[in-house]
Amino acid sequence: MEEERKRIEEVLAGDKHAFTYIINKYKNQLYATILRMTKQPQDAQDLVQECFIKVYRQLSKYDHQGSFKSWIYRVAINHCMDEFRKKRYKIKHVEFQDSVSEPRTNPEMIFLKKEKERQLERLLLNLPEDERMIILLRYIQELSYEEISTLVDLPLSTVRNKLHRAKKKMRNEAKQKGGYFDEVSNDR
Repeated sequence: MEEERKRIEEVLAGDKHAFTYIINKYKNQLYATILRMTKQPQDAQDLVQECFIKVYRQLSKYDHQGSFKSWIYRVAINHCMDEFRKKRYKIKHVEFQDSVSEPRTNPEMIFLKKEKERQLERLLLNLPEDERMIILLRYIQELSYEEISTLVDLPLSTVRNKLHRAKKKMRNEAKQKGGYFDEVSNDR
């Protein structure tokens, strides 16, 4: 934390090489997050580079109030959302991992797992971008409500409401279309 603060001050004082520390510290985390959203390695690399350019240009706006990690994620998420809106980019595929890590060699189990993932992807793709983003940040990135609120620059109550509405929409659609998630939605 102290090293980070020192590097930020060095960058603001004109030492461009100090920014390398920030890039090295956050590039893999940002890449993983953006890759999960785009599922396109080249697009994710491009967006990460653009995000770091934006972070460099806006570094003077960081006020040291919250964590730098939250601030840099907010800049990155906002940049990605802007790009998605401009290009009408759609998240094509989201990969989910089962909590059970045993190998699935049974062809029926492999098929069922893939079918479950496809159904979940369809449910996510039908959500508005802002709700989809909040779902991904909460359940894929496992961020807290407070962190999401900071990242997307929305009040905590709005984040909770959007998350609740998104899950409700997904449940309703699952009930209408049936399948694996219809069974899950009836249990809750």
